Amino acid sequence: MRIAPERTQWSPRVAAALAVFLVFAAGVLFGGVMHSQTPTAPTNGESGTVSNAGIPYRPHDDAGPVELVDSIRARRTNGRLLNLDRMLLHSPTFAEGWNAMFAAIRGQLSLDPKLRELAIMFIGVLNDADYEWVQHERVFVEVGGTVRQMDALRTPDSALGDSESFDESERATLALTYEMTRNIVVTDATMRRVRALLPDPQVVELVGTIAGYNMVSRFIIATGVAVE
Repeated sequence: MRIAPERTQWSPRVAAALAVFLVFAAGVLFGGVMHSQTPTAPTNGESGTVSNAGIPYRPHDDAGPVELVDSIRARRTNGRLLNLDRMLLHSPTFAEGWNAMFAAIRGQLSLDPKLRELAIMFIGVLNDADYEWVQHERVFVEVGGTVRQMDALRTPDSALGDSESFDESERATLALTYEMTRNIVVTDATMRRVRALLPDPQVVELVGTIAGYNMVSRFIIATGVAVE
């Protein structure tokens, strides 16, 4: 004859606690399984849909107003929108102003393109803005920059006084870029140094370029724009 097992009697408090625990454990188990089965949206490359900050990029086939998108594409290699463009196009008004400003900086100034790109590359280092560096590395070389100079830029304090890698106008540009980026305030000595080498219109253009690309680096870092 089988003897039925004695039933354990739980107090209401213990039973309630056990129920909560079981619900929690089930949630962790099944939630973890469901999460592992959900593909993570890519955060870089042309197939990327979401930035590292969780903001979705505008899709390539519906990025914004056609006329504006065409204007931006005209500035890009092979007419392909960058992740930066697809982020900016969340606000067409902002993107339009941005596009006009940087079209002028990149193609309408009298400033030596090498000094422009040197400042941009240095900002990429000073602000840890990898996206900025990657996007301008090819351009820097095209306008006369060298691999040696790029290597030197990666050590900012040394680059400022590196007379073997940079000529005086380049070192003055680096000094101005460093002070505007790290200190905001530019010393009288550095401004005199730059003005002794460049006419005032180009000094204004260089200052504007440095200010503009500091804005770029801050924007891409805050919005989590990933390198294509």
